[in-house]
Formats: sequence, C-alpha cells, structure tokens
Amino acid sequence: METSREDVGIVIRSAFLKRGTQQRFSLFALTILSIILIFLETIDFKSLNTIRSFVKDIIYRGASIATYPSKSFSSFYQLMENHINLYSNYKELITENEELKNNISKSDFLELENSQLRQLIDEQVASPSNLVSARVMLDKQSPYLNSFVINIGGNKNIKNGMAVLDGKIFIGRIVDVNFFSSRVLLVSDLNSKIPVLSQPSGNHAILSGHGTSEPTLEYLSENHTIQDGDKVYTSGKGGIFTPGIAVGKVKIDKKKVKVLLFSDLSQITFVNINLGELNK
Repeated sequence: METSREDVGIVIRSAFLKRGTQQRFSLFALTILSIILIFLETIDFKSLNTIRSFVKDIIYRGASIATYPSKSFSSFYQLMENHINLYSNYKELITENEELKNNISKSDFLELENSQLRQLIDEQVASPSNLVSARVMLDKQSPYLNSFVINIGGNKNIKNGMAVLDGKIFIGRIVDVNFFSSRVLLVSDLNSKIPVLSQPSGNHAILSGHGTSEPTLEYLSENHTIQDGDKVYTSGKGGIFTPGIAVGKVKIDKKKVKVLLFSDLSQITFVNINLGELNK
C-alpha cells in the first residue's frame, strides 16, 4: 500500500501541533513554579530556610562545577598565549642582542681606526719630514712578492721612489703610481734592495728581501763589526730616502746577517708616505 504525499504532510503538521501544545504547557508550568518559588522566598520559617539554604548551596556548587571546564580552558588558553608571546619576545631579544653586538663591534672598530688616525696625525705633526697618510686597499702577499696597494697616488703628489713608513718605521717604497692609487714594494719583497747603515757599528750594506719577514744585509765588508742587536737605519745613499729612518735590528743566524723588522708587515692598515722636500 503506497503512502501519498498528503498523508505525510498531515503527520508532520500534527507533530508540530502536539509539540506546540507541550511547549505552551511547559511555559505555563514554569511560570507557576516561579511564582511558587518567589512566594516561598518571602516565608520566614526555620525548616524552610534550611531547605532553601541547602538548595542554594547545591545550585552554587553545581554552577561552580559546571563552569570549571570553561575556566580551565580559559586558563590553558591564557597559558599558551603567554608561552607564544614569551617565545616571540625571546626571538626579538635575540635579534636585538645580535644588533647590539654588531653595533658594539662597529663602535670598537671605529674607535680602533680613530686611534690609528690620531696616531698618524700626531706623527705627521711631530715629524720634521713632509708626510701624507694613506690606507692600504690591497695586500699582495706571496712566497716571493710582497706589496701593498694604497688609496692615494698622483692626486696627492705621490711619486716613484718615495719612502713608505709604518708610523716612523721604514717598510718600503713607491714603485707604481696611478692617479688615485699607488703600489708599495715592501722591504721583504724579492726585488727590494735598500741602502742601509748599522748602528753602532756604522757599517754600510744593502738590505735585500727574500719574500720572508727577515731580509738580510748584503755587500758587507769582510771586516765588518756588526753584532746581534745592532739597529738598522736607511743610509740615504743615492739621495733616494731620508737617512736615519729606522728599519729593524740585526740577528745573526748561521753566519747570515738577518734583520728583524720593527713593523709587522701583515698587520698594517695605514701608512705614511714621506714626500721629502716636494712641498716645502
């Protein structure tokens, strides 16, 4: 037997009508119950007060238990949020710490550079020679070739053959000049030959580089009196360099007269160039 669509509609409407009747009755019953509870609240009777207090306690306890999961979830959510914020702040602090370290390093480097520049200025003021300062741009080091490229050239009246100093210590000479740069041949270079004079023995010699930090004295007389610890200065022979510029001290090793340089050529950042009588 088939069920028609009209029968289904009638069943659904009946169900809604029954439900509406139950809802109206429930609302009426709740209204009556509320009135009764309000009336009972006004009655001051010891037994009734005890029951009323007991009921209220049950309601309050039940409400507290019912709200506990919500409070727990809220506390857990707050804890997780604080943890996330703490981790985010930790990452920010790490970044700020790195930035501060970089700034401190930059500040230390600038302070070191300023102290070096102040030293150069003091040396130029105190020196009777006509000096100009330059920065080392390139450091070309190999087993045999040792040279610097500095950041001044013809624009500062630099010329080939001028003496190059580390402070007041002789370290090399200009061998190639461009307009904004120059190349310095160091005393340790294989091609470096510098006329020098020992003190106090007073022996003339040629300081020859060998690609190492210890050049040697050559062309000494057979009866020379050079000893360990003698100081070596430029002699000024040939009129190329100003005489009396300190170079190093003598160290005799297996009959070789070596010179320990006063300057560490691997640690030079700024140099002075002796312009001689050019601008006087």
